[in-house]
Amino acid sequence: MDQAVSSAALGAVSAAGLSPVQLFLHASIVVKLVMVGLLACSVFVWAVIVEKILLVRRINREASAFEDRFWAGGSLDDLYESEGARPVHPMAAVFGAAMGEWRRSSRIENIDMVRGGTQNRIDRAINITISRENDRLSRYVTTLATIGPVAPFVGLFGTVWGIMHAFGSIAAMHNTNLSVVAPGISEALFATAIGLLTAIPAYVAYNMISRALDNFSDRMEGFGIEFAAILSRQSEERKVGRG
Repeated sequence: MDQAVSSAALGAVSAAGLSPVQLFLHASIVVKLVMVGLLACSVFVWAVIVEKILLVRRINREASAFEDRFWAGGSLDDLYESEGARPVHPMAAVFGAAMGEWRRSSRIENIDMVRGGTQNRIDRAINITISRENDRLSRYVTTLATIGPVAPFVGLFGTVWGIMHAFGSIAAMHNTNLSVVAPGISEALFATAIGLLTAIPAYVAYNMISRALDNFSDRMEGFGIEFAAILSRQSEERKVGRG
């Protein structure tokens, strides 16, 4: 019965042509599920790509604007109150973490005698904040790294299944004419094509987005090191003033 249905499907595809829609409609249920799954992954991949491209552009633009304000020579306390206390972008979060720790430490007498001193706590606050921001920014990126290598194999599974099904149907028809063979093989290969169309953008996007996020992480680390040095100098000046 199943082979008879498949034979009829092959004949229908042969008559209707080899358009992608017809190939999908006349594929077996397993191949259809593979195609639908791969198409869903492809939509997800492109959604992540668009979201991350916009995100990288936004955080770099916000970081540049913040650094301009930071290096303009204004009051660090005013900048902390306006942006650091309730940060809305990663660079402000790094600034807020370091500045907040420095302000808390400045209220305590003999703070350098406690837990390794102010500088160690500022460095830890910066590193923890950078790590947290990196985790937040790279959300879903690892999924691209999974879809990239896996999607072709899923498509290949659909192809193998489709070819097995197609040859069974061809045997039932007792006809090896090309017009009969081609539709079934085309249905099977269509699954691999979808797998490749899903995998290639995922793999390329993963490398590009990872590089962009790594560059931004280096930018945050560089800013954190410079700001920690500024706070260290201010701590030394404060200690000398008290002495």
